This record gives sequence, structure tokens and C-alpha cells, in this order.
Amino acid sequence: MVKNAAILLLASALAAFWWRDLRRPVTQPILEPPLHPVEKLVAEHAARPGFAGAALGFCLLDPDGRVVAGKNPQVALIPASSLKTVTTATALEKWGPDHRIETRLTATAEILDGVIAGDLVIVGGGDPMLSLKDLRDWVVQLQKRGLKRVAGRILGDGRLFPGSFYDDFWNWGDLGNGYGSPVCGLNLEHNRYVVAFRAADQVGGPTALLGMVPEVPGVTWVNETLTGAVDSGDGVVIHGGERTGVLHFRGTVPLGQAAFQVTGAVPDPERYAAHHLKQALLEAGIEAAGAAEAVKGRAAGQVELLRHASPTLRDIITSIHATSDNHETECLFRLLGLRESKAAEEVVREHWKGRGLEFSGLRMEDGCGLARADFITPHDLARLQFLAAAGPHGMVYKASLLQKGALRWKGGAMSGVRSVTGIVTRSDGREMSFGLMVNHYADAGAVAALREAFIEEISRL
Repeated sequence: MVKNAAILLLASALAAFWWRDLRRPVTQPILEPPLHPVEKLVAEHAARPGFAGAALGFCLLDPDGRVVAGKNPQVALIPASSLKTVTTATALEKWGPDHRIETRLTATAEILDGVIAGDLVIVGGGDPMLSLKDLRDWVVQLQKRGLKRVAGRILGDGRLFPGSFYDDFWNWGDLGNGYGSPVCGLNLEHNRYVVAFRAADQVGGPTALLGMVPEVPGVTWVNETLTGAVDSGDGVVIHGGERTGVLHFRGTVPLGQAAFQVTGAVPDPERYAAHHLKQALLEAGIEAAGAAEAVKGRAAGQVELLRHASPTLRDIITSIHATSDNHETECLFRLLGLRESKAAEEVVREHWKGRGLEFSGLRMEDGCGLARADFITPHDLARLQFLAAAGPHGMVYKASLLQKGALRWKGGAMSGVRSVTGIVTRSDGREMSFGLMVNHYADAGAVAALREAFIEEISRL
């Protein structure tokens, strides 16, 4: 009896254990969702030696603005020229595609008997596109009104933009070069000139300075450039500065070049514009004996003679996206702040917050991306493309971007920084937006390969 009772007790215990185990929920292994094809491609490239130590982030949004793929999408990175789209999209939504920027020609006296008995003044409105042709057109109109002599000075007034011509965070090596040209209320030919050099007969020999076009008044040129190897490319750096009277040419010109051209930045935009208006007057036979210089002190011209309207904003932002022009972008960025009496970055933030984008990692020291202190997250860059494309001027914005098949895009590049952002149209006609940035890499070739592969992959979506 005792033995049978023990057996029954054991059987009962085993049955209870078995029943408890049967009722226990089965734990399934946690399976990671498969990588999106773009995530897989980025991961494969990022694992290569050329990306060791680099910072990489991207974000891909579906047609409804939801994140479908990404890597570090909320980490702020340096965008370089992809940041330009933040400025251009903001200006387009606030001012509209047909907006124009005006430059005025004024004088301190009316034209009487063919004479202006005072000063002639160009008053800048922040137009980045004013050209020598525009000045010559003015002179033709003045001739038709009977002008034969200007008794006073020819003045350039660019005081619309207060403060420095340059952003505080632009590098010293940028300021004398064409891509870092000064940003003034009065700008002529993007405040640039072209300088030419002739290489020596052997590597290491001094070059000959051949001259510059257009003429830059009031400047002494110090040419320290040497002759480099045949395949050395453009090694010239121009060191200048705000209203400086001395510009230094340094670096190398490739061997065998008889007239090697480099673009430089004009140090005094107001004097530059005044000088060339005076030259246009003289070439047309209109007397102008007074000095050509920048306005100093109080505003000088009370009599308005002529007005010039810039190309439309549609044309300006198309130019910006096509050429990645820092000067054009900075004029728009400064005008954004000036017209609302706020910091331009604040205007940008407030506008896009109202459109549903509250930037989490944005720092805009400038509007063009030349400053290395600029930051934005891949998500916010992609989100801005989504909102701009869907906005009131979305068709204009998309048409202004560079195109490669189904892709509309804007890139950015400077040493240690590569980026690309834009919109891709899927086979069903719906659009996806994206932002990709890489910082602090050692191998530019590896990053270029990633960017090309990334563009090809998203173009197939």
C-alpha cells in the first residue's frame, strides 16, 4: 500500500509539472526586420576602410513623409552646400517665384541742361545678379535723357546689409577666392574678377601675373605663386579681406599653362560698382571727373533716376542649385532676416515650424553651407525637401533642382564633407525625399562611390 501510494504521488507530481509546462507561453526568437535596400547599401559601404572614423547619416522618407530607412537620422552633421536648399525653399515660399530684387540709380540733383550738378549714386537692394551689362544699359537710358556730364562723384551705396561682408565662420583661406566673394547690399558681377597667370618653364619657377578682368580699383597685387606639376590642377589661393588694399596670390599653377585663370573676390564691392559705372559713362562720352568710391556717412541720393529689377526668384534659385553659388544664396539669406528685422536663422525656423517642421539639430551661421559651423540632421534635411515639394510652389522648387532621370537633387562638398539631398519619383508617380551626409572621412573616393551608389539605388525605388 505504501509503495502504491508513493507511485501515485510521483505520477501526480509529474502530471502537474507537465501541465504547468504545457501552459507556459512559448518564447519565440526576436527577429530583426530585414534591412531596407538603401540601408543595406549604406551599411556595406560604411564597413569599408575608407569610412573608418567617419560620421555618416541618412534618412529616406516615403511619399507621406514617414521614415522608411535611415542611419543616424537625428544626428546633426555638417551639410556643406546641401544647406542651400533650406535658404532657397524658405525664400521661395515667403516671396513667391516671381519676386524680384531692385537696384536704384539716384542723384543729389536732377538732370538740368544735360548736367547732374552733384553726385550719381547706385543704391543696392541686395541683388546678387547685377551685371556690367546692366550698368551699360543704364548709361544708354541716361544718354536718351540728355545726360552729358556728372559734376560730382560716382558713389556705390551697399549699406543695406549692416556689418561685415563675410560670415564670422568663413575660413581665412576662403575670403579672397571667388567662391567666398563678399556679400554686400550692392553687388556687381558677384563681386568677382578673373585673374590670369603664365607658368614658368620649370616646376618651382615663379609665375607671371598677366592681369585681371574686370578691373579692380585701388588694390596692390602680390604674386607669390609658383609653377607646379603638369597635373597639379588649380593650386592658387587668394588671401584678401574686407576693403583690403593688398591681395596675395599664393600656391601653384600647373606647368605648361600660358594663361591659367582663377576667380578672385573683390575686396570693396561698393567702390568696384562705382568704378565700373564711371567707366561706362566715360566710354559713352559722358563726362565724369569726380571720384568713384563707396558712400560714407548719410545717404547721398535723393532724386531717383532709374530702377533695375533682378531676374525672378525662380531664376535665381535655379542658378543657385545649378552652380552652388555661395554669393547668390547669402544675399537671399540676409534679405530673409533684414525684411523681418530678425536673425535670418530665426526667420527660417519660424517659417518651417508653421509648416510642420521643428528643427532639432539646425545651426545656420550662413545660408549657403560654406561655414563649417553649420549643422542639420539628415531627417530635417529630408523633411524640408518633402514639405517644399508639397508646398505652394512645389513644382517650381522641384524644377529648380538638378535632375538625373527620376531624381531631383542638390549636392554639397568641401574638404571632409559630402552630402546630397532631394526628391525621387517612384514608378507609381509618388515621391520620396532624402538626405545623406558624410563628415570627417579619410578617403574621398570611397565617399564618392557611396554617393553615386546611393543615388542609383534610390532612383530605382
